[in-house]
Amino acid sequence: MHDLIAFIGNNTELVIAQPTAFATFAVLFGGGGFAVGRYFLAERIANLESRIARRDDEIIELRAKQAWPEREASMIPIIGTSEFLPSEPVKSRQPVGQRRESLHVR
Repeated sequence: MHDLIAFIGNNTELVIAQPTAFATFAVLFGGGGFAVGRYFLAERIANLESRIARRDDEIIELRAKQAWPEREASMIPIIGTSEFLPSEPVKSRQPVGQRRESLHVR
């Protein structure tokens, strides 16, 4: 910026001689630079907004997976199982096959 001011200061006679031409070029180059900068900034903002939207979709998808975990089938068959308990404590040393008459099914 200081170089621009120094350049204009060194060429003051030219600026004073043709102020309309200087003002016209200043507006054209200043406006053109602003428009180009605005275009690139708008492109960058649009890119960031699309990334944010994509991340929001990923977050929603991950939260949905976390809320409803898939349940696995039980490895133990529940239907058809039964429990055999002795009616009284086992006091004999007989094999299990011979003690079946004293067992009851619940």
